[in-house]
Amino acid sequence: MRKMLGMTLWLLAAAVAAVAWQQRQSDLTWAFPAPDKNAPKIKDDGKVKGIPGSNLSFTQEQIDGDPFSPPDWLPNEHPKMPEIVAHGRKPAQACARCHLANGNGHPESATLTGLNAEYMIRQTNLFKSGVRKDYAGVMNVFAKVMTEQDIKDAAEYFAAIKPEVFSKVVEVSMAPRSFIDDKFMRLLHPDGGKEPIGNRIVTVPQDMQRTEARDPHSGFISYVPPGSLKKGESLVKGGGGKTVACDICHGPGLRGLGEVPRLAGQHPIFIARQLYKFQDGRNGGSWAELMKAPVAKLDGGDIIAISAYIGSLAP
Repeated sequence: MRKMLGMTLWLLAAAVAAVAWQQRQSDLTWAFPAPDKNAPKIKDDGKVKGIPGSNLSFTQEQIDGDPFSPPDWLPNEHPKMPEIVAHGRKPAQACARCHLANGNGHPESATLTGLNAEYMIRQTNLFKSGVRKDYAGVMNVFAKVMTEQDIKDAAEYFAAIKPEVFSKVVEVSMAPRSFIDDKFMRLLHPDGGKEPIGNRIVTVPQDMQRTEARDPHSGFISYVPPGSLKKGESLVKGGGGKTVACDICHGPGLRGLGEVPRLAGQHPIFIARQLYKFQDGRNGGSWAELMKAPVAKLDGGDIIAISAYIGSLAP
């Protein structure tokens, strides 16, 4: 009897754990990150940091402390930054803080490097008017105080920089254990370990120390469910009966066509966010109407697969 009771309790605990896991996977926090309530505290050691190729050095407090003057580690690698990119316009923080000085950006923001300037101008104005909604509301607040010249300067600056490979896509059934910090970034859990990938994309830094230093050349690894790349390629190239071939509008290799943006090389979770936002209307504007039909029939698995494949392409 005691043995049966123990087995029953074990099965009940397993069932509760399974339900909790399924509930966790049914949400979209992997695509729309928010700081974890019980995120581990990673203590700043206070040491001076540097990055490869730069003779500059900063403490982590200096790196994160002033959102209106983020470090420019490699000033000779890019054109002179406009004031809005280097220092912002309060309360709009410096563009380089989130998107980095070369526009590569972090997964919770976007890669702007090499995008069409007119496209970026249009999107910033949509944020400004509230027609396009940033998932965390940050860009809507920032865009409201940006002048027409600010928007033009930032767009032309990032458009002039050549894009580079910044994200690696890897299929796994078990992803490294991770958490989302107070800057909306997913980091590897200090205790290590792995957990099922489930129906999500888990994007973490390739080198945590360099990423936390905001190294503009330290990229990310996006872990995706097994089979995502093959399924995504089929949907992207042929539609699979659910959508249309993406290159019809986004050009050969999905590297952009006129004012239609480049998709290749974007962070996979950024692509996923946009697809969900086209579905629910948070990506508004006249051009967004063109995306309504292509996304209408996509389910969560389709969105993950498409995002994974697009993110694996060279920009």
